[in-house]
Amino acid sequence: MSSYGPQRGRDREIRYKSSLQNTILDVLRARPGWQEVPGPNAVNANIQQGNKQGEGDWDFYWCDREWLHANYDTMFLQEHQKILHFRNHYELTRKNLMVKNLKRLKKQVEREQGKVEAQSFDFFPTTYELPSEYHIFVEEFKKIPGIIWIMKPAAKSQGRGIFLFRRLKDITDWKKGEYQPLTDPNREVPETYVVQRYIENPYLIGSRKFDIRVYVLVVSYNPMKVWLYRGGFARFSNTRFSLDSLEDTYIHLTNVAVQKTAPDYDPEKGCKWATQQLRQYLTAKHGVDAVKKLFKGIDNIIMKSLQSVQKIIINDKHCFEMYGYDILVDDTLKPWLIEINASPSLTASGKEDHDLKFGLLNDVLNVLDLENRLTGKEKRIGGWDLIWDDGLVLADDGNMDCSVHGSSISTANSFLGCHNDRKKQLREIYTTAQAMKKS
Repeated sequence: MSSYGPQRGRDREIRYKSSLQNTILDVLRARPGWQEVPGPNAVNANIQQGNKQGEGDWDFYWCDREWLHANYDTMFLQEHQKILHFRNHYELTRKNLMVKNLKRLKKQVEREQGKVEAQSFDFFPTTYELPSEYHIFVEEFKKIPGIIWIMKPAAKSQGRGIFLFRRLKDITDWKKGEYQPLTDPNREVPETYVVQRYIENPYLIGSRKFDIRVYVLVVSYNPMKVWLYRGGFARFSNTRFSLDSLEDTYIHLTNVAVQKTAPDYDPEKGCKWATQQLRQYLTAKHGVDAVKKLFKGIDNIIMKSLQSVQKIIINDKHCFEMYGYDILVDDTLKPWLIEINASPSLTASGKEDHDLKFGLLNDVLNVLDLENRLTGKEKRIGGWDLIWDDGLVLADDGNMDCSVHGSSISTANSFLGCHNDRKKQLREIYTTAQAMKKS
């Protein structure tokens, strides 16, 4: 089995643990010199022993969010240990907190730099938190009657609990059922929702709606260090787009978890496009400049959203985060932020999807470089491009990885949807790094 990663000596193995039984485990098991920590309680043993060397010791843990929340505050991590997720990652990945933090930073920018600069935050739909902002929402609803709104549970994923509506009666009926007065002290506190103005003019390909899954890796919030993966995919709905059937989730939600439950779902029918294929399609149809503007807008969404939580996230040198951004494109080629996932699905839906995620995750490990094989000055590692290193990272002169008609797409070191010759690039950087270390 190929690892696509660095070869290492046998002087020290890297011990790992994974909460997930999917592609990440395939990657970890295929990586030379990496050894799985045995036993279901090995990680807990590691904590209780104060991280002493022994059977429970580990260097790398791809944990789930539930485990982190239950154990983080009691952990003492040694210098060499790395773990997935920052302590309060939910500040960006809970739908209500994401919008709250974006609104706060937008107001700050408007106050300090003016309204024109604050317009760079106009990439998320009008949003309110329920029940706390219900009355404010009703006032907004009445200003423009007849438009469509979408209701989402703040902390759920995979399209669960989402519905669309046009009439205030729909939301009042829901409110009565969802939020009865808490006269019973044993009754659970009502679930938080967000209600957003629905984007009624999505860009359509073959009459179908789609969104783009973008992968972002943050290895530090202070100073901010951000990597953007070249690969990704567009997820298409299984049904032709129409605003006449608001109750049909197969039209309006592009999540694979939703689409695969459709009676006529066919995974081979073309419900996913590689981001490179999408970029080429849009460039052929709209030209280089229009697509350049679109992808620059996606870069802006990524950085503004991360900056909105930079001072809130508890930075820890032991932690890293791989986010899955969901971006919708409207018929003017404007990108919109739909949500950000702290645990994007790593389960492969087919061979092509497995190849993408295998390379993606292997390159996460290459960036983290627990083997200490790199120089630390690389701007690209496999499919990951460094887009922010305590400031905007510019592409090297002559980098034509995403060029059309001989002209470089951007001066920023961002190549989403561009050629990803990751295996060749890895060979080159490891050879270069080895030579530099010898000299």
